[in-house]
Amino acid sequence: MTVTLAGEHVHLVPLNEGHVDALFAAATRDRTTYDRTYVPDSRDAMGRYVATALADAAAGRAVPFATTQPDGEVIGSTRFGNIERWVWPEPFADRARTDGTPDAVEIGWTWLRRDVQRTAVNTEAKLLMLGHAFDVWKVQRVALRTDRRNARSRAAIERLGAALDGILRTHVPGSDGTIRDTASYSIVSSEWEGVRGGLRVRLGR
Repeated sequence: MTVTLAGEHVHLVPLNEGHVDALFAAATRDRTTYDRTYVPDSRDAMGRYVATALADAAAGRAVPFATTQPDGEVIGSTRFGNIERWVWPEPFADRARTDGTPDAVEIGWTWLRRDVQRTAVNTEAKLLMLGHAFDVWKVQRVALRTDRRNARSRAAIERLGAALDGILRTHVPGSDGTIRDTASYSIVSSEWEGVRGGLRVRLGR
């Protein structure tokens, strides 16, 4: 799946190998807010990061983006991941999708250059991604997950209107070498209109 999303403040363009140097430049300008988020800190690491994302895309597991300003300047990255295509039990097999679109996705692997954090960029990027997930793919659920200790990220997710589903204990390796607990949030399809309205109000400010 190739997706391009464009708004007034931000464009999300399909990630490719040509973004490595610009992503590395964005990631190394100021790293003071990446303490609970994995953001590659060398050119080689960024190359591996992009290659892994592209391999997941080729396998149908992810839709990764370079996050850019409208003029094309690269300011970060994000993606749809953990793409779910449900297999229904036999009496309901006809409910399974046949067009390849997902039933549920996660929005994550998100980082932004320090100077554009807490601006309209992230709000609009989430509005664009959630809109594509719910309005185009017609997903049932969008998940958003972060390190339990990442107060900044958790506050941003909660401002979107996502509900905390729970804490996944000893879930995955953390960016600091520990094994982290993960705060797992979600927005379901019946909540989308309310969430969309809230995001539009925030952008209007």
